[in-house]
Amino acid sequence: MIVDGKTVIVTGGASGIGKAIAMLAAQNGARVFVGDVNEQGGLQVQAEAKAAGLRVEFTRLDLADPSSISNFASTVQEAAGGSVDALVNAAGWEIVQPFLQNPPDLWERIININLLGVIRLTHAVVTKMSEKSSGVVVNIASDAGRVGSMGEVVYSSAKGGIIAFTKALAREMARYKVRVNCVCPGPTDTPMFHAQQNERIKEALIKAVPFRRLGRPEEIADAVMFFLSPQSDFVTGQVLSVSGGLTMVD
Repeated sequence: MIVDGKTVIVTGGASGIGKAIAMLAAQNGARVFVGDVNEQGGLQVQAEAKAAGLRVEFTRLDLADPSSISNFASTVQEAAGGSVDALVNAAGWEIVQPFLQNPPDLWERIININLLGVIRLTHAVVTKMSEKSSGVVVNIASDAGRVGSMGEVVYSSAKGGIIAFTKALAREMARYKVRVNCVCPGPTDTPMFHAQQNERIKEALIKAVPFRRLGRPEEIADAVMFFLSPQSDFVTGQVLSVSGGLTMVD
């Protein structure tokens, strides 16, 4: 199995893309630690996994709260015996709204969850990875961070920051044999997508995708599994769009 015996953190694992990644990693032999602010959803995923004979453990994580991040990292790393083998930063949050209508506290929350929270958790995890000279980080950004997205100006900025963070961190961590890569989903059939987009925008996005449909969370998870697997042992600092051809950029 692809990640048999490995320990993997998946943030945002209570629903959507994060849940698909967590379940697929567990199905491929990993012990998965799910972190999410949604306790009910996280416990439900844990129960679903247990019923299927999979190892998925939930611990609450609020990426907007530095103390929650610190507690989560120490709790999981202790449970894993000191260090995890892989970190998948899949959690994200946004409100779709024109930039001129954004209140400043919305900017701060979007940046804290989608960028600063990722940086803080990654720092705690890769510090331990560097000590054992092995590890994998996969960041889930967005094609909004590659080409921009109307109504998602600050979110696009945060996700663009994740892409740059991925590349710079990959350069620094290569000496420690830690790989860092990034997956950029396009419009994907998740609860957050349906909560944020009205029907007119959903239809317009589907028409804009060459494959004429939304992505499925499982398709994003498949791309993540490539970066977690030994098949990508010589791949680092890369950005992969999974968007049905919506964005074709260099």
